Amino acid sequence: MPDDIDVDLLLIGAGPAGLYGAYYAGFRGLRTAVLDAQPQLGGQVSAIYPEKNIYDVAGLPAVRGQQLVDGLASQAAQFDPTYVLGEQAVELERSGQRWTVRTATGRRIHAGAVVITSGVGAVTPRPLPCSAEDFLDRGLRYFVPQLDVLDGKDVVVVGGGDSAVDWALAALPRATSVTLVHRRLQFRAHEHSVQLLRASACRLILDATVNAVRGNGAVDGIEVQAKGQEPEVLPAQVVVAALGFLMNLGPIKDWGLELDGRSIRVDTAMRTNLDGIYAAGDVTTYPGKVKLISVGFGEVATAVNNAAVALDPDASLAPGHSSDAAPAAV
Repeated sequence: MPDDIDVDLLLIGAGPAGLYGAYYAGFRGLRTAVLDAQPQLGGQVSAIYPEKNIYDVAGLPAVRGQQLVDGLASQAAQFDPTYVLGEQAVELERSGQRWTVRTATGRRIHAGAVVITSGVGAVTPRPLPCSAEDFLDRGLRYFVPQLDVLDGKDVVVVGGGDSAVDWALAALPRATSVTLVHRRLQFRAHEHSVQLLRASACRLILDATVNAVRGNGAVDGIEVQAKGQEPEVLPAQVVVAALGFLMNLGPIKDWGLELDGRSIRVDTAMRTNLDGIYAAGDVTTYPGKVKLISVGFGEVATAVNNAAVALDPDASLAPGHSSDAAPAAV
């Protein structure tokens, strides 16, 4: 059996919010562990779009996903948090005044407080409506972790949301040709990105469906059909299906937390309905909630500071400014 771990604070989720929470908990002098089912830090950012630029982090006009994760991990490293990766949280139980989380490997993590920063949970890509799974990883992709797979290729992106538009824009400087196919006339992406796409060399085929992905062992074409038009076969060595994801909180949904759909209800202190359990980032909901990485940073700082006071009532809720003095080494 893996060793048990005993800490002041456990963060469940090693995405951007969880990593920033690990830094902030260390700054507050808390012994901290970070648990994630993924085998690497960064959550969905590292797993799905490490090479894509992120534009909504304050002070950074644009930052690659992996660059942001690396910076957050470096920021937290000064406080030496314990990382437990590749292990899913499956059970939560009260142990006196503390909580115990059991992982799928049987490990038990004991903590005075828990902050859930699991994002939208486990994600499963929505498949293309045509039968194309035989081409998965042989030209058909749901994610593009390394942009060099687009170099010199005819690339077709299917979808109309932020991910589809972003992948098309990222492919333009690298690919031989880029086409975006969307089943509607209107996009569901940020307007600025859509304007850049419309002004680019990307071919847009809108109000269209994908009939088939073609190839002999590997993708070499895709058949699409715009409304009222004859089917057209486009050359394609890479097809990026960016049709969104099916999301699942996993075992967390059975922990007795107050939920709204797939989100955990919190108050202004990021407290859940369970005493000592907090949540922050995309997993949370409250009136006026906006799901942005930058919002998650503020939420997890709020959660950690409130947890610090709950663990030590003599502590101050306001920790002071980090610029006042260098944090003590631990």
